[in-house]
Amino acid sequence: MSTHTQAVAKPHPIRKGILTVVLNFICIVFSLTCIFPIVWMIYSSLKEKRVFNADIVGLPKNPTLVNYIRILGNSDYHLGESMMNSVRTTAISIVLIVAFSFVVGYILARVRFKLNRPLYVMFLMGMLIPIHSLLVPIYVVFKKCGISDQWYTLLLPYVSFALPMGIFLVEGYVKSIPVSLEEAAAIDGSGFSYTLWHIILPICKPILVTVAIIQVFGCWNEFSFALVLMKNVHLQTVPLALTQFKGQFASDYPKQMAAMLDELGVEPIEAVGQKFDPDFHNAVMHVEDEEAGENVIVEEFQRGYTYKGGVVRYSMVKVAN
Repeated sequence: MSTHTQAVAKPHPIRKGILTVVLNFICIVFSLTCIFPIVWMIYSSLKEKRVFNADIVGLPKNPTLVNYIRILGNSDYHLGESMMNSVRTTAISIVLIVAFSFVVGYILARVRFKLNRPLYVMFLMGMLIPIHSLLVPIYVVFKKCGISDQWYTLLLPYVSFALPMGIFLVEGYVKSIPVSLEEAAAIDGSGFSYTLWHIILPICKPILVTVAIIQVFGCWNEFSFALVLMKNVHLQTVPLALTQFKGQFASDYPKQMAAMLDELGVEPIEAVGQKFDPDFHNAVMHVEDEEAGENVIVEEFQRGYTYKGGVVRYSMVKVAN
């Protein structure tokens, strides 16, 4: 009996190094293409409209916060209300979508009855229907039923159109879970509800989180239903609020950038005329000024910013003693 040994060919170190460099370069380029729009939005919000129209891509030579001042100082924009409306609608929609997707997906995967396959096909068909083809009939039905222009109006279409995808994903995931796991739990005395909520639900957390992540972006960015069904400015969502900065013949992009950053939680730190606060201000100069008052900021050299309550950059100021 003879044994044959076959040498395993090892990749050449130079080829391996070149391949690594190429792959890293591709990853860096891809990352930059994802990051650049955010960076561009940030510095574009610091441009005046005429400067932005003259040079869309270039950095601002004289950064200004006039766009933030205008959108935050004008109560007609209702940005705060729009933000709260979007948060409320998205949060409630996600909870309902995840809950219904889990229950219905589990039933379709485990319970066998006559309407099992027809229901499954019906949910699959729901994924193929474009929502824009149903905007008019949905608007008519909502208007006739008197449920348009309500805080819960958008919950109905958001949940309805998101359920097919959620049920499809959960149903396939539950099928991958061995039935023997539930049978073993039943032998140990576990009831149906306990098995469902304490055994199957924890196992399904990855797919439920996936469904939630997918639908969060869909609900937050949805525009068509919000435009057709919501006429009350106090109930509009963020996508509708941003349309206020778009005119008939031109768009005020710098204000749009500032509005989006404000909705993300980026806010300027108040300085001139305020009491010096070491948590937000950095005193680089002191001056004797009895009229200004003690420990009051009289001049700002560099604007500071906060993000969701945390300081991103301290405000550099001159303080009166």
